Amino acid sequence: MPIYDYRCDCGLRFERLMGRDAPAPACPECGAATRKVPSRPALHGTADVGLSREQMPQTWRGTYHGNREYVTAMQRKWDQRQRLEAKHPELAGDTRPVAAHEGRYEQVPLRAGDPVISAPAEPPAHGHGHGHGHAHGGGSGETT
Repeated sequence: MPIYDYRCDCGLRFERLMGRDAPAPACPECGAATRKVPSRPALHGTADVGLSREQMPQTWRGTYHGNREYVTAMQRKWDQRQRLEAKHPELAGDTRPVAAHEGRYEQVPLRAGDPVISAPAEPPAHGHGHGHGHAHGGGSGETT
C-alpha cells in the first residue's frame, strides 16, 4: 500500500498508508473531510556546499606538496563552490583577500582592511625567552 498525503481545511497536513481506491480519511484534528494532495518530494542524502575559501589549502604543504590528483580534485571542488556562490551569494562569506594566515593568524586569518593587532606582551622570561621553555647553559640559567 502506498503512503498518501492529505490536507484538511483546518490547515492540517498528514500522511496515511491507504489503499489506492480507499476513500480519504477524516481529519485527525477536527474530523472534517480531507482531500488528497501531491506528495512532497523525498530527498535522500545531504547537500555538500564544498570547502569555503578559509578551508581551502593555503600553503604548498597543504596541497600534499602539489600532489596532482589532490590539486585537481580541489580545483573541481573549488569550481563547484564558486558556481554555488554565484547562485547563492550568502554562502560566500567574507571575500576580502587574506593578508596573513600563519602564526597568530592561523585560527582567524588577517584580511585586507582588518586592523593589525600588535604583538602580545612578552611572557615572563624563562631562560632566554624565545618561548620553548628551556634555559641554555649550566642548568640554573645563570652565568658564572
